[in-house]
Amino acid sequence: MRLIRPGRLAACLTALLCLLSIALPALAQDDLDGLLPVTEAYKLSADTSTPGVVKLHWTIAPDYYLYRGRMKFKAGDGVTLGEAQLPDGEKHHDEYLGDVETYHHGVDATVPYTIAAATTELKLSVQYQGCHEVAPKICYPPHTEQLTLTVPPGADAAPTAGAGGLGAALDKLGSTRGGSAGAMLPAEQAFHLEALAKDRQHLLLRWTMPKGYYLYRDQTALKLKDAAGLTLGKPEWPAGVEHEDAHFGKTTVFFDQVDVPVAIEGDTGSLTTINLEASFQGCQDGGVCYPLMTRALAIDLSGATPTSGTAAEPAPEMPPARATEVGLGIALLYALFGGLILNLMPCVLPVLSIKVVSVIESGESPARRRSHALTYSAGVLTSFVVLGAAVVALAKAWGAQLQYPLLVAALSLVMLTAGLWMSGVVQFGGSLGNVGSSLANQKGWRGDFFVGVLAVVVASPCTGPFMGPALGFAFAAPAAQAMLVFFTLGLGLCLPFLAIGFVPALARLLPRPGAWMETLKQVLAFPMYLAAVWLAWVLANQRGADAIGLLLVAAVLLAATLWWFEKSRWSGRASRALVFVLALLTAVPLYALVRLPAAAPAGAGAVSANGTVAFTPAKLAELRKAGTPVFVDMTADWCVTCKANEHAVLDTEAFRELLKKTGAVYMKGDWTNEDPAITAFLQEYHSPGVPLYVVFPKDGGTGNRLPTVLTSSLVEDALTKAAGTPVASTL
Repeated sequence: MRLIRPGRLAACLTALLCLLSIALPALAQDDLDGLLPVTEAYKLSADTSTPGVVKLHWTIAPDYYLYRGRMKFKAGDGVTLGEAQLPDGEKHHDEYLGDVETYHHGVDATVPYTIAAATTELKLSVQYQGCHEVAPKICYPPHTEQLTLTVPPGADAAPTAGAGGLGAALDKLGSTRGGSAGAMLPAEQAFHLEALAKDRQHLLLRWTMPKGYYLYRDQTALKLKDAAGLTLGKPEWPAGVEHEDAHFGKTTVFFDQVDVPVAIEGDTGSLTTINLEASFQGCQDGGVCYPLMTRALAIDLSGATPTSGTAAEPAPEMPPARATEVGLGIALLYALFGGLILNLMPCVLPVLSIKVVSVIESGESPARRRSHALTYSAGVLTSFVVLGAAVVALAKAWGAQLQYPLLVAALSLVMLTAGLWMSGVVQFGGSLGNVGSSLANQKGWRGDFFVGVLAVVVASPCTGPFMGPALGFAFAAPAAQAMLVFFTLGLGLCLPFLAIGFVPALARLLPRPGAWMETLKQVLAFPMYLAAVWLAWVLANQRGADAIGLLLVAAVLLAATLWWFEKSRWSGRASRALVFVLALLTAVPLYALVRLPAAAPAGAGAVSANGTVAFTPAKLAELRKAGTPVFVDMTADWCVTCKANEHAVLDTEAFRELLKKTGAVYMKGDWTNEDPAITAFLQEYHSPGVPLYVVFPKDGGTGNRLPTVLTSSLVEDALTKAAGTPVASTL
C-alpha cells in the first residue's frame, strides 16, 4: 500500500475545500432560486389608530409559516411596551426547536404601550422568524424590521397593565377607581372567551370574568377572517351595568359572565369552520385596565362544539341524534300515543273542561257530535301543523313560546275570560270559542275550532311519556317527516273526541242533557281560574312583581270590558263602541309589561340555599375536570312535567341525601326566559325542549341522558353508576 506524504495530503485537502467552496453555494442557490425575500414571504403592516395600542398584521405567503415563540418587540426612547397579545398558533413538534406554535396565511398581534410626555413618534423594533415548509425545508434567519409610527392624539391617556406602565396607570386611576389594584391575573385568565355555533347562521360568544373584573361593551369589535361574502350581524348584548368611567365616560360594563348571540349574514353552506377575531378591553375593579386584547377563534359550524380563545378544552362527546335511534314508523307510534296521553296532562285539563261542556250540550244529536268533533280536531291539527312548521323553520324548542311574557299574560287573560263565561258572568253563545265579537255571531263551529287552537297552545309546555322520542326524531329528521310527526301528535290529542263523535256506542255513554249541566259548567270554571293563576305565577318569575301588577290592571279592564259587553247587548251603537274602547285600554298594561326587564338570573355558578348550582357551561366543565359527578336539570317554570318531577323526586330529602352519598352536584338551568347557553345545551343533546336530565360520571365520560319522566329508582341508579361506587338505597 502506497502512503501519501503529509505535504501531499494537505495539498489534496486544500484543493477539495476549494472545490466545495465553489460547489456548495451553487447547490444552495438552486434550492433558494424559488424562495421569496423575507419581506415578501411575511408582509408586515402596522396600525396605531387606537390610542395606547399598536396593531400588527403579517400576511404570510402560501407554503410559509411563522414561529409564535420567535417574535420579539422592542421600543425606542420614550416608549414603554406592555405584553404583546398573540393568538394561539398551530401546535406541532419541530425537529430543531422542539414543541412550537406556528402561524399560516396570516396573524394579528397587538402591543400595548405608554409614552413619555412630548413623544410624537413611536419607534418599534419587530423581530420574527419563519420557514418554507415544502421539502427541502428552508428556514430564514431571525429578521428584524424597524418601524417609525405616528402617535395618535390621546395615546398617553390609554391605561395599560403592561410591564413598565403599571405604576403610572395605578397612579392615574387610583383616585378615580376608589382603591388600589391587587395582584392582577393574566389577561387570558381575567377574560376567558369561548364561542360555539348554535347553528350554521348563529354564533354564541361567552366572556367569563373572575370576581372583581369587568368587560366594556362598547370597546368590543368582532370580525370574520378569511370569509369572503360573509359578515356579522349586530351583537345582541344583554342589559349591562351602567358605569361612569374616568376614560370612556358613561358606559356599559359586564361582570361575572356575559353571553352575546351574533348572527352570520351570508351563505355558510360550503364551510365547516369559520374564523372569528374578537377585540375587547376590560378592567380590574378598583385597579387598572388591560390593554386592548385580541383573540382568534376557529368555530366549528357543523355542530355546537365550543372553542376557546385561550387553552381549548376538549368538547364533550355528544349523544347521537334521536333520528338515528328510532325509525319513522316507531316515531309516529310514539307521537300517536304521546298525543293521547297529553289529554290527561294537567296543562290540558282546563281546555278539556270546555270540550266536555260542548259535547254534553250537543245531546244525542249525531250531527252535532260529529260537528263538534270535526271542528275541534281541525283546530288541533291545524295548530300542530303551524307549530311544527315554526319549530322546524326557526329551530325553536317545544314549548319555547311561553318564554315570551306577552303571550303568557294574554293566555292568562283568555283563561280568566273562559272562567267568567263558564261561571255565567258573561255569555258569548254556545261555547267559549265565541270569545270576542267576531266569534260571538257564529253558531259554534268557529268556537270549536278556537278551542282546538287553545288546547294546543296550552298543551305545548307539557311533555308526557312517548312524546320525547317522537319530538327528538322530528328535530333531527327532514322537514317532511318532522311535519308528519307533529300531525300525528295532533291526531292523538283529538282522537278521543273523534271517537265520541263517530262511534255511537261511545256517544251513548255520555249523560243526557239536563239542568245539572249548568252546575257542571260552573264547577269546571275553577280549573280555568287555576290555569290563569298558574300563568300569572310564570309571569312573575319572568318579569317580577311589576308584571303581576300590570296583569291585574289588565284583568280589571278586561272585566270592565266584559261587564259593559253584557250591558250593551241591547243598547245603541254608541254604547257598544265603548266596549271597543275598553278592550283597547286593556292592551295598554300589556304594552307596558313587554318593556319590563327580565328578572335577574342567578349568577354564574351561584349556589342556592339548598345546594343547587346554577348552570353555566364553564362551571360544568370545571366540575367535570375536578372529577365530580354532576346531575344537570334543564327546567322552566312553565313546564308542568318539570314541576311534577321536582315534586316527586328532585325536591325531596331522599334526593338530597343521595347527592351527599354519591358526592354529586345538582346543577339546574332555568329556561323560563330565553337563555342561549341553555338552548345550546339542549341542541347538543338533541332535546326538543325541557325537561332535560343529563348525569355526568366522575371519570369524565359521556353524559347519560335520562327519560323525560323521572322515577326515584331511575335517578338513584344513574347517580350510583356516575359515582362509580355502590350506594345504599335512599330513594
